[in-house]
Amino acid sequence: MTFHDIDLTRTPGIYYALAYFLSAIVFLGVNKKRFSFWPTTGISVAFLVLISTFMLLTDGVSGVLFAISMLVIFGMIFSYFFAAGEMDWKKSLYFAMRTFIVGEMAASLEYQLFFFGINSMDFPLNMAVNIAFLLIIHPIFFSIVFIVERRYKDSNEELVISWRELIIVSLIGILCFLLSNASYAVTITPFSGTSASEVFALRTLSDFAGVGLLLAFHMQICELNVRMEKDYLHKLLHMQKASYKLSAESVELVNQKYHDLKHQIQLLKADISAGEKLRYLDEIEKEIQSYEAQNKTGNKALDAILTAESLKCQSLGITMTCVADGKELDFMKPTDISVLFGNILDNAIEGTSKIENADKRLIHLSLSKQKSFVRIRVENCCEDDIRFVNGLPTTKKDARYHGYGMKSIQSIVEKYDGSMAVKVVDGWFELRILLPSPIST
Repeated sequence: MTFHDIDLTRTPGIYYALAYFLSAIVFLGVNKKRFSFWPTTGISVAFLVLISTFMLLTDGVSGVLFAISMLVIFGMIFSYFFAAGEMDWKKSLYFAMRTFIVGEMAASLEYQLFFFGINSMDFPLNMAVNIAFLLIIHPIFFSIVFIVERRYKDSNEELVISWRELIIVSLIGILCFLLSNASYAVTITPFSGTSASEVFALRTLSDFAGVGLLLAFHMQICELNVRMEKDYLHKLLHMQKASYKLSAESVELVNQKYHDLKHQIQLLKADISAGEKLRYLDEIEKEIQSYEAQNKTGNKALDAILTAESLKCQSLGITMTCVADGKELDFMKPTDISVLFGNILDNAIEGTSKIENADKRLIHLSLSKQKSFVRIRVENCCEDDIRFVNGLPTTKKDARYHGYGMKSIQSIVEKYDGSMAVKVVDGWFELRILLPSPIST
């Protein structure tokens, strides 16, 4: 049998099945697994058998059947990550796309080198040579992929994929796949090859470009998450320092209230009218109710933030009212609650404190459950000249106003698949947030 007796222009489907499987194993290895070793191994073996059988049965199909089979294969890869990896569906789709393109490149590269060896280096065309190429190329290729990807293992475990990131990765993957298979679908295009060697080269280079773009994008996401984590830690450190100051102020405030209460008790013991006694008792009761209403919402993280911000408002002559059911935030991490409401109230206080008229230094905060959403609404009087850049508010005098704080708010809202709206109407700055709530009522 000679080279010219066999059509080597198409890579056998079983080669792709093996490449997809090894690619999936590598990417699952750099992510947190849902189960222990043996259940994960069982799922992996089932995945290998299923994808190999399907690709053997559909090997050689073209046109619409080829497109459908590719969608089924991608669905298998997605299902594997969703079943074996500890990740949601967005993250599963993200790594399924990366797995798919890396598998495409591995199969394409191995078969191109095999084709080159047969065609240009006079290697014998037999199964032994074919298997030898597989046993050499795949271990080297996937070892390199694993060495590169394991650097991001810790970042992968904390990775949260947004809609924007998922769309970008999907577009890169789809474009790469279309370019790499253009020569098989339509031969007369600027991106199609005429000979077998050109087809293999274009396919491998397209897959290589896709792998490189997806890796670069993944690196950018991980670096962004590291920066955000540092920002969070810096914010928490700042809040921790503020808590020490808050403790001292709280002790002073309690001492002051205790001193006032002693005088009120003395007056109650004195020979005063019943009406005067009732008036003093009403004042004491109102102060207690005011404290409980603002600082006991049912969520410790939110209570801590409200206490700190309430004292800050008192020192600046700002009136802050709050009606919040903190129990509805139990699905959020305490650090996210602290950063979210810390930034929200810091921005509101910053804008309100600039108002000269003390009667207009007002902040209203409400938090409640509305059907299956947590509704957060914050309003504050504002006299700044505010404009919007990329959907976020800023002032003409200082572009940093509501800059980092609003971006932090936006990132946390997106983390919980929520939505945010900001507007300025008749001297009032209004921020509305809707968060999907997993807590059933």
